[in-house]
Amino acid sequence: MCIPCGVAGLACCCTSAACSCCCSFCPGCKNSTASRLVYGLILLLGTFLSCLALIPGIQTAIQKIPYICDKAQKDVNVCQRFGGYLGVYRLCFAMACFFFLFAVIMIKVKTSKDPRAGLHNGFWFFKILILLGVGVGAFFIPLGTFEEVWQYVGMVGAFLFILIQLVLIIDFAHSWNEKWVEKMEEGESKGWYYALLFATVINYLITLTGFILLYIFYIGRGTDDGCSLHKFFISFNMIACVGFSIVSILPKVQEVLPQSGLLQSSVISAYTMYLTWSSLSSNPNEKCNPSISEITGGGSPTATPSSSQSQPGLGAEDWVTLIVFLVCIIYACIRSASNNNVSKLTGGDKVLISDSPTSSENTNAGDAEKGGRNVWDNEEEGVTYSYSFFHFMLFLASLYIMMSLTNWLKPSTSTVDGLTSSVGAMWVKISSSWICIILYLWTMVAPLILKNREFN
Repeated sequence: MCIPCGVAGLACCCTSAACSCCCSFCPGCKNSTASRLVYGLILLLGTFLSCLALIPGIQTAIQKIPYICDKAQKDVNVCQRFGGYLGVYRLCFAMACFFFLFAVIMIKVKTSKDPRAGLHNGFWFFKILILLGVGVGAFFIPLGTFEEVWQYVGMVGAFLFILIQLVLIIDFAHSWNEKWVEKMEEGESKGWYYALLFATVINYLITLTGFILLYIFYIGRGTDDGCSLHKFFISFNMIACVGFSIVSILPKVQEVLPQSGLLQSSVISAYTMYLTWSSLSSNPNEKCNPSISEITGGGSPTATPSSSQSQPGLGAEDWVTLIVFLVCIIYACIRSASNNNVSKLTGGDKVLISDSPTSSENTNAGDAEKGGRNVWDNEEEGVTYSYSFFHFMLFLASLYIMMSLTNWLKPSTSTVDGLTSSVGAMWVKISSSWICIILYLWTMVAPLILKNREFN
């Protein structure tokens, strides 16, 4: 598996020579991995363009392009749709439509011999054209109803993606701990022990720092400011973090789940505090929700990111969200069959997105090397992951990035760029943090409750 193979696959939309040239630098790449990486790159490119749409002054720059705005004199709002929150809505709408279409088309694809598998793994030039066509058309959708309806669709889809992201993060935490503990036990050096200890301490320090900062800046300045709910959210989630950390090292849990430990708990604790912060920042109550500028000492308490007229831009929460999102998408695209904790979490027998070898894989790899090809088909006997589910996950990811970049705010009818806060976003995010806690606790107590099930 290698990222250059994904880039090479993207280059194949222009010429097969480019693909061969790029893949010559790869030691070897499965077709299943290369395809996932290309789709992941498409999503990340769309995310990058959405971030560009939020750059201050982008609309002014677009309005200076004569061909675009001179042709839109009858509709004065056309140019404004290319930037700000409206631009993000339309870019993510195009990506969501693209991935949802392929999620439907790829239902029940079993092997690479299915004609639809060829569409999934190839025809990049035509797929890029389809995506560009939908993207261009999205910018001509009239203002009004679209933003209102798509905001609710985005909120539901984003919540579902948060659940998938939770599974990926828990999967990552378990895999990280297992590999480092295994290396620590195999080697005589104490280096891995100190690395494990250092990573755990850092994650808990991040959690503790987040807890303190949230209590300082998000609980209001008085007793009648209506911020008691914030105090409950922060306190409850911190107590929960301490609780599942203790559970992870209980003798009974260690007996049935030896790989359980504080490293996973520290990762989940830090992520829970991030979700808590994200939830509190969506509260429409200005007294309980200071702006980033105020936190850094340079703003007024009334200028909140959730005020009735919020302007486009990327704040600290957005950057943290993008980093977590980027890590999860890359992990989902390249993780191998050894990272199969998702199947354990759900109690199923199959991994949602895996890359397990087949009996003919080594033969195909050898033939590929002899033939000078570095990308080979490893799915002739059966697909290594669900094509439909993978595209559906990217569909939800498109909605999640749309809601995150627009701060989960509701489009305002009074101005093109202005949005109004939605208290529903706060409850969606805080609910996701509680689901995260419950899901992680379940991974530890399930072997104790369901003793007849295999959890090794």
